[in-house]
Amino acid sequence: MQKSFTQSTPENRRVNIRRRSLMAAAAAGALAAPFVSARAEDAKAYPSKPIRLVVPFTPGGSTDILGRTIGLQLTQAWHQPVVIENVPGAGGSIGADKVAKAPADGYTLLMGHIGTLAVTPSLYAKLPYDPIKAFAAVAWVARVPNVLVVHPSVPAKTVQELVAYAKANPGKINYGSGGNGSAAHIATEYLKLQTGTQMQHVPYKGTAPAVTDLVAGQIQLMFTGVPAVMTQVKAGQLRAIAVSSPQRVKAVPELPTVAESGYPGFEADQWYGVVAPANTPKDVITKLNQQINLMLSSPEVGGRLASEGAEPTPNPPEVFAKLITSEIARWRTVIQQGKVKVE
Repeated sequence: MQKSFTQSTPENRRVNIRRRSLMAAAAAGALAAPFVSARAEDAKAYPSKPIRLVVPFTPGGSTDILGRTIGLQLTQAWHQPVVIENVPGAGGSIGADKVAKAPADGYTLLMGHIGTLAVTPSLYAKLPYDPIKAFAAVAWVARVPNVLVVHPSVPAKTVQELVAYAKANPGKINYGSGGNGSAAHIATEYLKLQTGTQMQHVPYKGTAPAVTDLVAGQIQLMFTGVPAVMTQVKAGQLRAIAVSSPQRVKAVPELPTVAESGYPGFEADQWYGVVAPANTPKDVITKLNQQINLMLSSPEVGGRLASEGAEPTPNPPEVFAKLITSEIARWRTVIQQGKVKVE
């Protein structure tokens, strides 16, 4: 019996190629469907186990205070424990690097900070992570004005009096910070640059031990986030002189800004936000962002942060990502002009 066949022509070959391509695409879609469905289901179920929130500084500082506030609220909202893990060292870069190398599943997060995400890239030639490439922005939590505080033994009640005292005693004033490359370190170097003063940096492994030594008179002054020293200022253990923000702070409205104290344009606020390892599923990031923004907008959390000098900043992840990028550029200029180096 004669076999029938279709003559092979260029048109027939093109039809067959298209048919095979469509069949392959359909097969691939069928294979991928379970994985897409499973991923969507995972995001819907998130979180299904405890979340680890790494704070790259010691307990007691502003980053730790805000991290624990966020952790508690997430725990209450999702009924899954948010475990705070303090991993201090190298201006926060040790803890940040730990998160950068963690699985991108939404269960390991970093309580990010201006120093860790925007300052250290210009200070460390071999930083083990790239803050832009290593992390996905999740939520901008708060802006925290720095407050300039001195030990009561320092005979200065204004910025101008402090500058005069520092110039009369060059190199004899020791200032503390939460570590080399920390926001407090850079803010004070910025103040030195703007005022033409000489002061010696004493780095600590976190804000809390620096504040302890400041209260004890081992160091004479420091810039730090308002929440970290409010208790000591109210108790008279430290004297607050000015704030670093462009406007006065509601929590301490009696304090002038550094800018209005004779140094126009001075601004050195700290900011904080949550980031996750790069490639964390977008729907997980969205879920985290929405929940954090919801709590930041609540009277309870907003009032708590405001009472400590922190300003809640609920925003989409994209806004936080743009802040990180712009701040890296801004502080690189300050660091280069001031020839700031980590010891």
